[in-house]
Amino acid sequence: MNGKEKAEAVVEKLLQTDACSANLGLQVIDLDARHAVVSLSVGETMVNGHGVCHGGMIFTLADTCCAFASNSENESALLSSAQIELLRPAHLGDELTATATAVNQGRRKGIYDVRVVNQNGELIAVFRGQTQRLGESLVHISAA
Repeated sequence: MNGKEKAEAVVEKLLQTDACSANLGLQVIDLDARHAVVSLSVGETMVNGHGVCHGGMIFTLADTCCAFASNSENESALLSSAQIELLRPAHLGDELTATATAVNQGRRKGIYDVRVVNQNGELIAVFRGQTQRLGESLVHISAA
């Protein structure tokens, strides 16, 4: 099983119980080892009192993308800290795409950067997450 196939199997397993991603309508676009691309359509329930996408929704998109990238090698990992910079607003109807890549993945700790852009390629947010591996697998992969 190559890195892409392993990542797809892991994310499929995660999505089986990920009610948050399902409720937000997050779509997985691409997966590979230490890499993920996830999209979100900004809907009416995601807009705050200023008429723009709530920053928490953008954080959730970036966090989920980070989770898919950091778990992609079938080593269970959780976010231990994160920082986000919201650079410009996203609006109702915008199509947001988050791309996560590993900056560094050690035996236990990982650092992942996530860029969130809109449908015009404009940078909406940058996110950096630190993850902690738990020392367990998410899916059983047989040695072929």
